[in-house]
Amino acid sequence: MPSTIPPQIQGQKYVSLATFRKNGAAVYTPVWFGEEGGKLYVMTRSDSGKYKRIRNNPQVRVAPCTMRGKITGPEFAATARVLEPERWPQARKTIHRKYWMARIPFVWSKKNVYVEIAVGTPAG
Repeated sequence: MPSTIPPQIQGQKYVSLATFRKNGAAVYTPVWFGEEGGKLYVMTRSDSGKYKRIRNNPQVRVAPCTMRGKITGPEFAATARVLEPERWPQARKTIHRKYWMARIPFVWSKKNVYVEIAVGTPAG
């Protein structure tokens, strides 16, 4: 399935990233994201619940949202994967291009990791 970023998500400031607990319950988190090559890139910490849930289940959902997480458009099924460290610089660049605050050093941690998200079809 070739990944393309749906027009409803392109250029948005935030997306709601839904990851799933082992019991199937969705956990929604508004996140900053970069866009490149039909994929979304998200930074998170290796000790976050979001990271642990993605490792356990790569099936996620994304939807445009406000800074506080209120979903403002359709939700899309997607697949997430944690990137290898050698791919982090490119993922970081996609986020830096979009958010000037992401360039401030205090935002960065040795526990930061990057996730690539391939968006599929609208979730039903």
